[in-house]
Amino acid sequence: MGARPGLRCFGVDLLFPEQKALRGSLMQARNSQRFAAIATRAVSIGLIALVVFVITFPFIWALVTSFKDRIDSLQMTFIPFIQFEPTLFNWRNELVVTWPETRRALYNSAVISVSAAAIATALGTLAGYALARFRFAVGNSNILAWVLSQRFMPPVATLIPLFILFQSVGLIDSLFGMVLINATLVLPFSILIMRDYFAEFPKEVEEAAFVDGASFWSYFVRIALPLSTPAIAASAIICFAFAWNEFIFASVLTNREAQPYTLSIISSAGTRGINFGFVSTRMLLAVALPVILSLFVQRYIIRGLSMGAVKG
Repeated sequence: MGARPGLRCFGVDLLFPEQKALRGSLMQARNSQRFAAIATRAVSIGLIALVVFVITFPFIWALVTSFKDRIDSLQMTFIPFIQFEPTLFNWRNELVVTWPETRRALYNSAVISVSAAAIATALGTLAGYALARFRFAVGNSNILAWVLSQRFMPPVATLIPLFILFQSVGLIDSLFGMVLINATLVLPFSILIMRDYFAEFPKEVEEAAFVDGASFWSYFVRIALPLSTPAIAASAIICFAFAWNEFIFASVLTNREAQPYTLSIISSAGTRGINFGFVSTRMLLAVALPVILSLFVQRYIIRGLSMGAVKG
C-alpha cells in the first residue's frame, strides 16, 4: 500500500508521520550519497597528488640542487634566496667550460640511442608480424619466450663474454659496437609490442587483400605498416629510452671516444667526494631529451601500448 496523501491547509503541506519519515529517509540517503561522492573525489585527488609528488620530487630536488654551490648542496635547504644563494656555476661549467666533452657525450648517446632504436624497431616489426601471422614448427610461444629471456637474464651474466668478443673483433670503445649491444638489448621490447599489435589486426582485412592478389609482403608494406604507426612510434620511443639510459655495458665496453652521457654523471665524483651540483645538472640534461621527445609522441605511445603490450 502506498503512503496516505497529505493535506494542504492555507498553502502549507500537512504530512502524516509516515510521510515525514519517508522524506527524512530520502534526504538522509541523498546526503549520504553526496558525502560519499565528495569523500571519494577527495581521496582520489589526494592519491593523485601523492603520486605526482613522489614522481616529480626527485626532479624538483635535482633542479634546486643544480643551482647550489658545493657547500650548499650538502645542506638540507630548498628555498632559493632565503635558505641559500643560487648560482649558475654548475650550468656554466657544464655548458661552457666543459662543453666539448659534454657535446661529445651527448652526441654519442644520441647516435647510439637513435641507431639502436631504429634497428630494433625495424627488426621487431618484421619479427612481430611473422610471429603474429605465421606458425613455426618450434612453436611461436617458445620463440617469444626465448626472445624475452634476453631481458630476464641479468646483463652482468653476459658482460665478460661480450667484452672478450668485442675485444677480439676490435669493437671496444666504438659507436658501432655500442649500437649493436643496445639494439640487441631493446629488441625484445619491440618484438613484443609489434607482435601483440599485429595479432589484433582483423583477419578479414588480410583475407580481402589476398583475394585481390596481394602477397604477404605487399599486404605488410601497403596495409599493415601504415595502420601500425602508433605501435611503431611507441616501440621506437621505448627502445630509444632504454638505449639512452643504458649504463652497465657502456661502463665496460667504452673508454673515451664512445662514452655516452650516462657515464658523465658518475664522473662527478672526485677526490673530495661527490659534487651533487654537477650530478644534478647532468642528470637533468640526461633526462631532458627523452622527456621532450615523449611529449611530442605521447598519443602514439598511449595508443600503441594500449593496443599492444597491455593486451596479451
